[in-house]
Amino acid sequence: MLAAADGPEALRLLDNGHPVDLLFTDVVLPSGLDGRRLAHEAQARRPGLKVLFTTGYTRNAIVHNGRLDAGVELISKPFTSEALALKVRAILDR
Repeated sequence: MLAAADGPEALRLLDNGHPVDLLFTDVVLPSGLDGRRLAHEAQARRPGLKVLFTTGYTRNAIVHNGRLDAGVELISKPFTSEALALKVRAILDR
């Protein structure tokens, strides 16, 4: 598992060739690169990269305010480590 403080750092990790199977990102990030843009940039670098978003907002608020598209993988805060593990496993198994 790799961790990045913000979107640009996450992209640098991808550019450095680290193996990554799934990007787990908050919808709202510091540094002007939000989670949606980060996912888009990451998938441009790594086609087929799976993405899981998290947020403290409701799915309805995030989708209807245009922050995320309908149908994306999302786990809402707060979540348990077990719920996160199950969600990640389900995404990776697809």
